[in-house]
Amino acid sequence: MITNDAVQTFLAGHRIAVAGASDKKNSFGRAIVVALADHGYDPIPIHPTQTIVGGRPGYPHLQDVPRPVDGVIVMVTGDAAVDVIDDAAAAGIEHVWLFKGIGGDGAVSEASLAACKRHGITPVAGACPLMFLEPVTAFHRIHRSVRRHRGAVDKVDAA
Repeated sequence: MITNDAVQTFLAGHRIAVAGASDKKNSFGRAIVVALADHGYDPIPIHPTQTIVGGRPGYPHLQDVPRPVDGVIVMVTGDAAVDVIDDAAAAGIEHVWLFKGIGGDGAVSEASLAACKRHGITPVAGACPLMFLEPVTAFHRIHRSVRRHRGAVDKVDAA
């Protein structure tokens, strides 16, 4: 279950990397980069081949980002998610959000959760950060309510 404390702790950071952000117009990683910037954060796109995402300078790997980095939103799946978690731990980043949208597991897997546990990281495991960035859009407010009703999200206060 995603708790209010976990969300608030993660969103208290200012420089947040978004691993898997692409500059393609339909990329949800791009949407998160833009939304974070619109909410006053300093998002850092991470993509192996794209140096600009949503108008923001990006880096090919998390270890290439000048420090400090307060947290990382993991938008990639499978082994790539585990690699991002390992890179975050190596860089001393303690806050990880494993993205999960509608219709799939996203970055949440047994392997990614095991990687977090191995590194002593308690992730925000699942859901979309846009469900918690105030003011929350109607779509994301409904999505958060559905997840809360299903028991996946605690009663989360406004960020």
